[in-house]
Amino acid sequence: MIANKNIAIGIDLGTSYSCVACYNEKIVEIIENTGTGLRTTPSVVTFSNDDRIIGKPPRISENTVYEVKRLIGRKFNDPTVQDDMKKWPFKVIEDNSLPKIKVQYRGKEKIFTPEQISAMVLSKLKDCASLRLNQEIKKAVITVPAYFSDSQRQATKDAAEIAGWF
Repeated sequence: MIANKNIAIGIDLGTSYSCVACYNEKIVEIIENTGTGLRTTPSVVTFSNDDRIIGKPPRISENTVYEVKRLIGRKFNDPTVQDDMKKWPFKVIEDNSLPKIKVQYRGKEKIFTPEQISAMVLSKLKDCASLRLNQEIKKAVITVPAYFSDSQRQATKDAAEIAGWF
């Protein structure tokens, strides 16, 4: 696709998979994940001693973070957070009544907010779109579920800002 300033970008930041699309000259194109070639990107971040792998099918471990959308904008004591924590292999800790994710990365313990993890996925989608469209992408419409609270909407917006979308 040729660089064009009239391109609209849309993102579905999903719990399990995310997707980025562009609208250009009456055509909608779902943009492929540059790492997998698929049109959906797993909403997964895996941390290791050597690397951080974003948007690839997970190797489930205590350093693989997924379903972070279920944490974003919620309090640690939220019943949904407490129930979800029981099924995840990664660690969720409380910090000032908020949930944070604790992983081992490059041989050190690291703590991330749900917004930071979501921002990593959003950055991957941004990179895929920029590469495919041969131009830097700075703005996008990001969908959120209708049931999201104001704090969840704001947290998603914060993740987008961390990722450099605005």
